[in-house]
Amino acid sequence: MSDIAVLLVDDHPVVREGYRRLLERQPGYRVVGEADTAASAYQAYKDCSPNVVVMDLSLPGAGGLEAVRHIRQWDKQARILVFTMHSAAAYALKAFEAGASGYVTKGGDAAELVRAVATVAQGGRALGDDIAREIAAERLAQGGSPLNELGPRETEILRLVASGRTTEEIAKLLNLSLKTVQNYHYQIKSKVGARTDAHLVWLAIGAGLVTGDNSA
Repeated sequence: MSDIAVLLVDDHPVVREGYRRLLERQPGYRVVGEADTAASAYQAYKDCSPNVVVMDLSLPGAGGLEAVRHIRQWDKQARILVFTMHSAAAYALKAFEAGASGYVTKGGDAAELVRAVATVAQGGRALGDDIAREIAAERLAQGGSPLNELGPRETEILRLVASGRTTEEIAKLLNLSLKTVQNYHYQIKSKVGARTDAHLVWLAIGAGLVTGDNSA
């Protein structure tokens, strides 16, 4: 196939530079754009028309899950590879549900990322070895994750609530009305069986959406 045009989405410039150098050292890989937020990722995708988006999940404000959903809403053929520190099986499954074509964690080696980009560019699905083991383990375990009951947008709103965002902030980040965010908040509590926001935070930490210090 012709050169693979890649859009890099990560909020750390030094990290993006490292990935750019890694990919452009490989024959046939070309980085055509970079973005550091969900909104700029969406705009860059429209401007650059990449073959593959390499998407981090931990972005300031609206996260990578929302960016995946938004880009795929605009272009059903978009090929997005999630490349993240998040190794929770439930989070990976939500990324696929939102429209991602692959999921690789930053704990893997560089060659795994390069292979995953090529696989996604060719229309395949890529899954890192470590996250594949996590998904298999969760499927064999009883109970599963509370995230199984939530859609991608509900998962993103749960992450924002657990990160300490107010209803007003969430509404602005996701371009929703206050009433819509309040309705989502109620539905999320109902679906996961949480009576308080503190319980929601505890569930979000357990599912790997945020860290215990809300720094995700």
